[in-house]
This record gives sequence, C-alpha cells and structure tokens, in this order.
Amino acid sequence: MRISARNVLAGTVEKVTKGAVNAEIDLKLEGNEKIAAIITNASADTLKLKKGAAAFAVMKASDVMVGTDMDGAKLSARNVLLGVVSKVQDGAVNSEVILTLPGGSKVVASITKASVKALGLKKGTKASAIIKASNVMVGV
Repeated sequence: MRISARNVLAGTVEKVTKGAVNAEIDLKLEGNEKIAAIITNASADTLKLKKGAAAFAVMKASDVMVGTDMDGAKLSARNVLLGVVSKVQDGAVNSEVILTLPGGSKVVASITKASVKALGLKKGTKASAIIKASNVMVGV
C-alpha cells in the first residue's frame, strides 16, 4: 500500500495504555527518538499492538508544526522531536521543511513561507518537529 502522508517513521511499540475508548501508543523510532500516538482501542486491537511489535508512526506534513529554541517550552503537544533542517523548498505560499532527527529519520513539515522566514529556517538550523499525539496514525 502507498499513502499520501509524507511521514512514515519505523519503530517499535514500547507501551500500550488503554483507556475507556482510546489507547496511547508509545513508539521508539529506529534512531531511539520517542513518539506518542492516540488511537482507538479498536484500532489498537485490530493492529495487534503490544510491547515489542514493529509499527510505523504516520503523520501528514500539514500536521507537523516547526519550532526553534524549544528548550524548556511547555506545550500540550506530546511530540517534540529535535532535529536539524536538511532542506527547505519554498512555494508561493507554503514551504516544505525537512528535519533530520539525530537517529537519521526525516520529518517533513508543510508550513507557511512566512513562518520559515520568521523562524529563520535554512539548511543546518536546529529546529523541532511538533506533533500532537492525536495527529499520529499507527500502521503495521
């Protein structure tokens, strides 16, 4: 299967915490970064998610925010992945920003060109990909 989501990050399930309706899935990516996803219990069961299972974190580029100087920042978003900008592709209104994480995974964000300028993003800039756990899909 091929999908349109730009971010498909391989990892391993570290923990599954079920609630009344939803489950929190904690994944460790191949580069040891961690990412949390909130999915339904039914989806967790269908995917047979359990500790040690291989899985993918899937996110649309439009669901990824980018921030700089995030040390000590308090956010409601569960996933703040520090990386380095490896590419900026400007469009008329939006830009595509690719961050390379320390372990080698790449995260693609689609943000406004104005935001790229305001954040001073260019190749080599340290920045963080910020993703709400509810915007992370899980695949196997």
